Amino acid sequence: MINIFRSYNPIVILWLAVLVFVTRIGYLVNVPDRLEFIFVESFSRLLVPVSYEYALSPFFNVLLAALLVFIQALLLNTMVNYFNLLNRPSYMPALMYITVSALFTPFLRLSAPLICNFLVIWMLYKLFSLYKGNDVKSTCYDLGLIVALGSLIYLPFSWVFVVIFIALIIFRPFNWREWAAVIIGYATVFFFLAVVYFCNDRIGRFSTIWLPLAGKFPTRISINNYTYSLLIPVVVILVISGYKLQQGFFKSYVHIRKSFQLLLVYFVVAGLSFYVKPEFQLNHFLLCAVPVAITFGYYFLHATSRWFYETLYFLLVAGIIYFQFNTF
Repeated sequence: MINIFRSYNPIVILWLAVLVFVTRIGYLVNVPDRLEFIFVESFSRLLVPVSYEYALSPFFNVLLAALLVFIQALLLNTMVNYFNLLNRPSYMPALMYITVSALFTPFLRLSAPLICNFLVIWMLYKLFSLYKGNDVKSTCYDLGLIVALGSLIYLPFSWVFVVIFIALIIFRPFNWREWAAVIIGYATVFFFLAVVYFCNDRIGRFSTIWLPLAGKFPTRISINNYTYSLLIPVVVILVISGYKLQQGFFKSYVHIRKSFQLLLVYFVVAGLSFYVKPEFQLNHFLLCAVPVAITFGYYFLHATSRWFYETLYFLLVAGIIYFQFNTF
C-alpha cells in the first residue's frame, strides 16, 4: 500500500480520499449524539455574534472535518514537494497527515486546532521561504498576522510567535527591522480587536486576554489506556523516522537541514503549549500533526525493507480503526 503513495501520480489523490473515509468509518458509525464546535476563543467571541456551537449535526461535523483534513493534506503535500523536503516528489506527506490526523477520536471532529492547521501550513510555507529571500520584512509582517489570527481562534497558538523568531535566527542574519515587522503584524490584529472591545465598552477586560499564557505548567495530565496503546506505534515510527532522517541529515542541502530543525522547534513549542487551556484536551495535539507527518513521510519514502514498513503502517491504521469501534 505504501508504494502506491511513493509515486507522484495524480490518480493517488483518489486513494487519499478513500483513506480519509476508511480512517474515520468507525467514528462515523458510532458518532455521538451531540458534538460541540468552538470556532473562536471566548475573548474574540464579539467578532462572531451568533450561536454556532451546535449548528452542525454530529455526522456532518465529522464529514466536514474529514474534508478539511483532505484539503490540508493536499496543501501540505504541495508545500513539501515545492521545497523538496523529502528529496523527491510523492504523496507520502499527504498520506501521513491523513493517518496522523485520525489517530484519536477527538481529532476526527471539527475543532479550533484543526482550523489552525491551515494557518500552520501557510506559516511554514512563508518560514521556509525566508532562506532565499532578500527583503523579507513584508513576509515577517504576514507571519505576525498569521499568529495573531490563530490566537483569536485558539489561544495556545500564540506560542508559535516564539517559533517565528527562532526561524529568523535559523534562516536569516539578524535584522531588527524583520523582528519588528513580526511584532507589528501581531499587534495589528489585536489593535483592531481592542477597537471592537472599546466600541462594546469592554476595554477594561482587554488586558486579561493573555493571562492564561502565564499559567502554571501542569505536573500531571490524565491519559487513558486507549491513548497509550495508539501512541506505541506512533513513538516507534517517530524514533525510526528520526534515525532515518539523521542518517541522511548532513548529506542534504543546507535549506533542508534548517527546515527540519525548524520543524523540530515547532513540534516542541506547539506540543508544550497545551497547558494554556485550563482543561486538558487531546485535540490540541493536532497542531503537531504537520511536523510529525513530514517526518513519517521521510521514513516511509526512503525505507527499504518493504515487509517491515508495510506491516508497521498496517498496524497503525488497524489500531486507529479498531479503537474507533471499541471506545464508545
